[in-house]
Amino acid sequence: MINWFGYFKALHLIFMVSWFAGMFYMVRLFVYYSESEDNHGKNSSIFKSQYLLMQKRLWKIIAWPAMVLTLIFGFSMLYIQPFYLELPYMHVKLFFIFLLVIYHLICHYIFLKQKNDASNFTSTQLRVWNEVATLFLVAIIFIIVLKNQLDGIYGTVGFILFGALLFTAVKWYKKIRKSK
Repeated sequence: MINWFGYFKALHLIFMVSWFAGMFYMVRLFVYYSESEDNHGKNSSIFKSQYLLMQKRLWKIIAWPAMVLTLIFGFSMLYIQPFYLELPYMHVKLFFIFLLVIYHLICHYIFLKQKNDASNFTSTQLRVWNEVATLFLVAIIFIIVLKNQLDGIYGTVGFILFGALLFTAVKWYKKIRKSK
């Protein structure tokens, strides 16, 4: 008998890693684009064109397909094993997945704004935005691995502390960059 659940789980994890990699790099490209004029001066239009090309390829070839396939294989597992939908931690995970899809759509909005050279986001805002995906990754992994409510509380507190640490690190990095 074929272990469809196992295959779907493996594919779900593979495409989830690809999806996160795409989002991490995409927002990094947003930062590079927004800093083009400061970093490249009169050559900024050349760099902006290259960043836009990289964004387009990453978004259309990796990030969007990986998101769709992650969701397809995730929901396929729930279809095969519907009892997971009765477990409280799965509801929390699905809520974070919903928020992650919204994050992805906002990234698409930023992509379109930069494509039309109409983005109002500063590089600092985009650096902070880049860390949001990390927070989602941490929260979702803790939820799915730990499963019980007490560990979920510890994971949530850890998630909040981790977020505060990331925010502090971004502020610290900004100060270091400005001092150079």
